[in-house]
Amino acid sequence: MKILIADDHELFREGLRHVLGQLEDNVEVVEAGDFPQAFALAESHPDTDIVLLDLNMPGAQWDDGLTRLRAILPGEVPVVVLSAADDRRSVLQAVEIGAAGFIPKTSSSRVMLSALKLVLSGGVYLPPALIERSTPRGEGLSPAVVEQAMSILTPRQREVLGLLGEGKSNKEIARILELAEGTVKLHVTAILKALNVNNRTRAVVAAAQMGLTSAPQ
Repeated sequence: MKILIADDHELFREGLRHVLGQLEDNVEVVEAGDFPQAFALAESHPDTDIVLLDLNMPGAQWDDGLTRLRAILPGEVPVVVLSAADDRRSVLQAVEIGAAGFIPKTSSSRVMLSALKLVLSGGVYLPPALIERSTPRGEGLSPAVVEQAMSILTPRQREVLGLLGEGKSNKEIARILELAEGTVKLHVTAILKALNVNNRTRAVVAAAQMGLTSAPQ
């Protein structure tokens, strides 16, 4: 497994390397200390399995940096944001741009490892504080979109969305609901279209706002 760490604090990168060594044997880590280095490594290491990105690094505004990094990487490579800031607005903005997860730097190594395993399996991890039944005005889906989506989604699709909201991967959802994985993929596509969102991470937020899930443990 190859992991790209992009963080401007060498001490944090060193600690993270030790944590990542517990993921599996033979983990290869490449490191960047700013956005330009992250861009260059993303281009020179197309076989990267996952990227751990600090938002506040030199070389670019974080939203522009995340957008460019997302454009360089193959679509299937997840970018997980590691940040000292875990406010709702920053998380949602990172999700909109294409982050596959958001892990606060205050998380324990156990939580971080669990979150990374979830993302690597095709799931989504967001801070439990974000996954609430209520979403402040202006930071979630509009009431009209929620009402329309609830009227469009079938009962089975609501079940799938609820499991998406718990961060489950398509394979896990298929096993829980006793469906073919291809059927789950079709349901997920229909759900994203109904919610008018472009990634499953945003669907996790939507599921929480719609009251279809509770905070993951």
